[in-house]
Amino acid sequence: MSVARAHLWHLPRLLGILWAGTRGQGPVARRRDEDARALGKLIVQGKVQLWRRQGRARAFLARDGVRIHALYTSPEWRGCGGGAALLSCAQDQIGRLELYAAETNGGARQFYARHGFREVSRGHGAGNDEGVPDILMRWERPKE
Repeated sequence: MSVARAHLWHLPRLLGILWAGTRGQGPVARRRDEDARALGKLIVQGKVQLWRRQGRARAFLARDGVRIHALYTSPEWRGCGGGAALLSCAQDQIGRLELYAAETNGGARQFYARHGFREVSRGHGAGNDEGVPDILMRWERPKE
């Protein structure tokens, strides 16, 4: 198991992970071709890390500076440490992280809380692609 930078040839696998985590879970914000362009751009910019297990990408994290845009794990690999490994790697690289979690996504909010994130504010969905109420969560490295 390892964390590594994603490359463009990983795009089809990462899109499969993304769509397994978003399709059928509520409103779909973008068409598949728009997802592919957006994720491909982040990969080319070096902003996507992936977690491999048994030689294949099983999870990925897309981050631009302090903002985590996406953290998805293949459904059959959830609970196996991929999300935690990716988040830990990001926390080692920077002193503060922020993300928006859908208000209805209690599992994600609990996951982030276990990793030191706290609720900062709530929104009514005006700032996200899906238009659903969300919660800004933040993690900061403890001061020594």
